Order: sequence, then C-alpha cells, then structure tokens
Amino acid sequence: MRTWSALAALGAMAVLATGCAEVNDAADQVNSAAGKASVCAEALGVADLNPNVDPEQVRADAEQKANRLRELGEQATQQDLRQTLVAMADGYLELEQGKLDHLNGFNQWLQQNLRNLEQLRQACA
Repeated sequence: MRTWSALAALGAMAVLATGCAEVNDAADQVNSAAGKASVCAEALGVADLNPNVDPEQVRADAEQKANRLRELGEQATQQDLRQTLVAMADGYLELEQGKLDHLNGFNQWLQQNLRNLEQLRQACA
C-alpha cells in the first residue's frame, strides 16, 4: 500500500514538474518577446532617419546614437537583430569619425542606413 502511495506521489510530482517547466518556458518566451519589443522600439527611435535630415545635425548626434545602438545590440537575444544594430552603430561611427567626404559620402551613408533601418524593421517584425 505504501509503495502505491509513494508511486502516486512521485507521479504527481513528475506531472507538476513538467507543468512548471512548460510554464517557465512560456514565461521565458514572453520575457524574450517583451525584451525584443523594448529593444526594437528604442532602436527605431534612435535611428530616426528621414531623407530630409540635416547632415551636420546627424554628425553631431552620431557618437551618442552609435553607443546606444551598440548597447541595444548587446541586449538583443536574436542574432539577426543584434547584427543589424551593430551594423547601424558602425555606420554612425563612420559618420562621426569623419570617414565620409561631404555631401556625396553623406548621401551614400544615408542610403545604407535607410537599408539598415529596413532590416531593423524586418528583424523586429
């Protein structure tokens, strides 16, 4: 009789443990999705590019934006999102470090970063 009670108790514990693992997995997925949404929302705000942007203002803000995008990349758990954020940060650093010649270089930089922004939107979808 004791053996059956012990087996029943062990079986109940196994069912509970399995249920807890599933709940923990679901909670981890929700936390990951919330983290991704938070990173994406902030990154999209940081990289607020538009075709009518002032090149000098973008250069003035470039280092700060690069640093924040890199920090967000470190927080991202998805590889494609992380890579996109790092690429965007690198682009801002190029601009900040003056590696681009005047208007022509800025236009090329802007086009590349608009493509990166589209990749960010896709990674965040």
